[in-house]
Amino acid sequence: MANATTEEFAQMILETSENGTSWTKICGMVDVTFSGSSNMDTAEVPDCDDETLPLSLEKSVRSIEFEVSGTGVWAQESHQLLSDWLWLSQRKQVRIGHLNSAIGDTEYYQGFGYLSSLQNQRQKGSKVSAELSIMFDGTPTRVANVT
Repeated sequence: MANATTEEFAQMILETSENGTSWTKICGMVDVTFSGSSNMDTAEVPDCDDETLPLSLEKSVRSIEFEVSGTGVWAQESHQLLSDWLWLSQRKQVRIGHLNSAIGDTEYYQGFGYLSSLQNQRQKGSKVSAELSIMFDGTPTRVANVT
């Protein structure tokens, strides 16, 4: 029996960039979720031989979309970056990295995104928390692991 090759916490990263060559992690994000979904169309198709039968539902993909969400603590190191990104409605370069991917497999999902939501919450006795959501503008590029 062979166990699955897994990825450690620090090997999945969320980063932003101003120029596409120098990348910065968003400090404070402890939990990060990368998700993609298909927007589907449904067509009702009749049976040509027996129109009394129920229609068959057939699906097709119209488009795909990708989002990153994160939760953690408010970090001074990312405060201005996140504030400007939201308030100025900036479109920034974003990438999600799977640093334990096999050579030749997708290591990064990289593209432009908007910070669609940012929340901070305080609770007595705890650090201020942070929660964010980033929506990709278009389909991110898949970058292969070459090392």
